[in-house]
Amino acid sequence: MPGPTMAGSKTEKYVDTKRKDDIRYANMVAAKAVADAVRTSLGPRGMDKMLSTATGDVIITNDGATILDKMEVVQPAAKMLVELSKSQDIVAGDGTTTVVVLAGALLKQCLNLLGKGVHPTTISEALHKASEKAVEVIKSMAIPVELTDQDQLVKIASTSLNSKVVSQYSSLLAPLAVDAVLNVRDLDRPESVDLRDIKVLRKLGGTVDDTEMVKGLVFDHKASHTAGGPTRIENAKIGLIQFQISPPKTDIEQSVIVSDYTQMDRILKEERNYILGMIKKIRATGCNVLLVQKSILRDAVTDLSLHYLAKAKILVIKDVEREDIEFISKTLNCLPIANIEHFRVEKLGYADLVEEVPVGNGRVISISLVVL
Repeated sequence: MPGPTMAGSKTEKYVDTKRKDDIRYANMVAAKAVADAVRTSLGPRGMDKMLSTATGDVIITNDGATILDKMEVVQPAAKMLVELSKSQDIVAGDGTTTVVVLAGALLKQCLNLLGKGVHPTTISEALHKASEKAVEVIKSMAIPVELTDQDQLVKIASTSLNSKVVSQYSSLLAPLAVDAVLNVRDLDRPESVDLRDIKVLRKLGGTVDDTEMVKGLVFDHKASHTAGGPTRIENAKIGLIQFQISPPKTDIEQSVIVSDYTQMDRILKEERNYILGMIKKIRATGCNVLLVQKSILRDAVTDLSLHYLAKAKILVIKDVEREDIEFISKTLNCLPIANIEHFRVEKLGYADLVEEVPVGNGRVISISLVVL
């Protein structure tokens, strides 16, 4: 019968690898489950998925990146497949479902190898060698594409759209997509394109056939019609302002008591002169289109200022969001103006045409054919 020392030494030598194997198995099964979720949406015969978001919105899509982005994945290994899909979308813009399905298929084979006792490091090294060989084979099959060959680019875009919900409109959307990308590419680095330079505006009403590309900007607002302001300006000089064309307020909350009508008239007269002085400075630069940033301190424009701007024949687009300022500045080649004293000609942007047009069930402002 062994003594206590022998029993202690046996306990020290025993290594429990079951927990380690269980964690590895759980990670691989979770990642494989994510791959299986998008597998049926692969290819032109892939089925669409109906997704319900936390806000109650319903999305119908068969795009792998969209499906995985909307899935609330908690498991770390499964999250890696979601990140894989996102990186594929950024680098190539297509094949988001394919990379996840391939990763899931490889994990399935890895599970079989682990079951046969093959060490994980050996499997990892083998997969790395296989990836190098796969890249070598793909490069030997690849056909170089010239960015000047627009027909070839349109065919590539059509192929990508063939597996999407809008596949029947690929002949319309593919040329629009190619034109949009070619218009925003950096000539110094033609292979690099910042897709944030392309904005997609969705409007209820109408059909996909009404889709068009605007070389310039489109605002999901109506022009200010107060006092009959203009809704169409040719040869536009555009000012982007971040200050308010309204009477100033005190820095602290306080009340001003007006005791007679003479004082009230004086206050109103001073307000009119203050606003009129600002609009005269704006008009002196030749500006005829004004983009006004939304203000949280006080009204960016008042009915009185809109009245004077309409008399000066200046088209006003108000409630421009703060996060859109950088994009507008880059597109129109203008500078945001934070103070009326800094309103100068060299800070203005230029466009051939600014007009309000009906789209779907509403109206939008189109700034087209920007002259840079």
